[in-house]
Amino acid sequence: MRLIDEGLERLNSKIIKMANLSRETVELAVKAYLNNEKLTDKIFYNSETLRILQDEVSELAVELIARYQPVASDLRYIKSCMEIAYGFSRFGRYAYDIMQVLEVFGDLSVCDNVNIIKAYDIVSKMIDLSIDAFLNRDFDKAMLVEKMDDEVDSIYEAHITNLVKEKYENLNCAVAATLILRYLERIADHASYIAESVLYIIKGERRPRK
Repeated sequence: MRLIDEGLERLNSKIIKMANLSRETVELAVKAYLNNEKLTDKIFYNSETLRILQDEVSELAVELIARYQPVASDLRYIKSCMEIAYGFSRFGRYAYDIMQVLEVFGDLSVCDNVNIIKAYDIVSKMIDLSIDAFLNRDFDKAMLVEKMDDEVDSIYEAHITNLVKEKYENLNCAVAATLILRYLERIADHASYIAESVLYIIKGERRPRK
């Protein structure tokens, strides 16, 4: 075993821990929102934990680069881990933002959440696929995540179009849905960026970002 391998394994373990916590946090936030249940403190704690883990990943990555001066695939992996950790950290931040909508608007139980549920179903699959793509270095799953990002964009854009054209009786519901869909759209973007980093690990080439 090479000296760097132990550090790479520690890095991988931290990323896996972030992956599982970020997935759990987004699911918890969206379900809490749909059930009109305030879990702000719990989501904030998870978000802060993810931020701390991101810092730990960055510090370990810099240490590995400084100590071992890795090249080729090792260097690609270390750099990509920093980007992936940032993506998982952002999942936590947007999950917290989702909870803040309930804090600001209060009871939203009368709102129609069809578009939110539709967008979340896609986002949830994107998160799972991006994690699986990283764990298994799966090129096909990483590519699928990038394609699914367009579906979430379409739901969000259609909502904005309808918002302009139609007169909503419940303004709170309209604004809240806009914010939630925006946060889900941003989570989808970061899932796509994670998939992009996985492709870089596998292929060693950067793809143009949308």
